[in-house]
Amino acid sequence: MSASGRPDRVHLIPARRGVAAHVSKGQVVTVINTHGSQVVDTWAFRADDLSEFMSMEHSRGAMQKVNPRRGDTLRSNRRRPMLTMVDDTSGGIHDTLIAACDRYRYEQLGHVGHHDNCTDNLHAALAALGLAPPETPSPLNLFMNIPIDGEGSIAFSAPVSTPGSYVSLRAEMDLVIAFSACPQDLVPVNGVDCVPTDAHFRIDDPAPGS
Repeated sequence: MSASGRPDRVHLIPARRGVAAHVSKGQVVTVINTHGSQVVDTWAFRADDLSEFMSMEHSRGAMQKVNPRRGDTLRSNRRRPMLTMVDDTSGGIHDTLIAACDRYRYEQLGHVGHHDNCTDNLHAALAALGLAPPETPSPLNLFMNIPIDGEGSIAFSAPVSTPGSYVSLRAEMDLVIAFSACPQDLVPVNGVDCVPTDAHFRIDDPAPGS
């Protein structure tokens, strides 16, 4: 599968901002790491009941792994399939452990005053669709590199993804999907230069006969 496509089908996830969209069961959402080093926080909610949402803790138990790979299915807080990873050209390193950044995270890192954050981005993206999430679930952090060493310690490292690499996710139910091009610029999760960049996504109908 190619990440390229008709320009009218490719949508911007602006650097430091969030967007959301409706996705029908069977459609495939492709998230493109346009510049190669941008983490994209990703959430999914059941379209007709936002109290059911993609849950990292339930997904880890079902997958029996921390990092989802091609063929793995992310599950809801009611343990139902929500998104299946059908393709990945990014190196296969994604995170299910780290909560969405928020103003408290940046305060802990020493930032004073307002800082863009993924929690606010999620709420703003859903508000643009006239929706409000019941809470901020832990996201699927696409392209985020959180290595775990032999003693169980973690680190915040630069992504292994490359410009134009992508992940494709098939919707297993009607969803509202939301993305945030993470604005983290104080630790190197968005590359060693700590500069957030744009990303893109595309929604495709299933191939005939699939």
